[in-house]
Amino acid sequence: MRTVMSAPPSAASAAAASAAGVVWDDPERLGSAPILSCCDLRKSFGKTPALRGASFEVRPGEVVAIMGPSGSGKSTLLHCLAGILTPDAGEVHFGGRRVDRMSEAERSELRRETFGFVYQFGQLVPELIAEENVALPLLLAGRSRAEAIAAARPWFARLGLEGLEGRRSGELSGGESQRVALARGLVAQPQVLFADEPTGSLDSLAGEVVMDLLVESARQLGTTVVIVTHEPRVAAYADRECVVRDGRVVA
Repeated sequence: MRTVMSAPPSAASAAAASAAGVVWDDPERLGSAPILSCCDLRKSFGKTPALRGASFEVRPGEVVAIMGPSGSGKSTLLHCLAGILTPDAGEVHFGGRRVDRMSEAERSELRRETFGFVYQFGQLVPELIAEENVALPLLLAGRSRAEAIAAARPWFARLGLEGLEGRRSGELSGGESQRVALARGLVAQPQVLFADEPTGSLDSLAGEVVMDLLVESARQLGTTVVIVTHEPRVAAYADRECVVRDGRVVA
């Protein structure tokens, strides 16, 4: 895990910090208010509690990894933050609004226009070719087909997918499918990208390619990223790591 600190006092200390693996983060970001936060979230499925009072926050432009063993509640936390699930108790705030108090239509609009998503298995629509999959969020937001496809195509060169625009998901490798899914998550330039085990179905080399591209693209767009993972090598790409255990953020 990388240590994140405010701006170094001198070039010498910066060099020493770099050698020690310390990341000198943007002091403006460290001092900014959280773009997304939750407080004392509780969520159960039947009689089984998934979240038992989880609290979490992320600042604009930050890349945060949420770690924890299987069943710890980390994916449930991500789904509550993204407005996919409504918590039984607690608060979720985004941009000064209470996400947990929004109607389903308001949360759907938020997910469609403001948030981006990358899932473990890509979840591409098999009936659509690759460029249509990337353009899908723009089409759902009401953009014309020509406009959406035009916005989608540059991502293929950006993510090393040139020549694959017309292929369907069954004609793509796992790494190629996940890069198409990444392009789909970023094409609308979301304020927050949620990535749930984004490399879980990939081998180590393909996973490193996807994570390099995910973090680089998010940095260029100024997108805040929340990654759920149980893999330390994936969490190492983040500015900061949080650990979920037994439904609580413990570190």
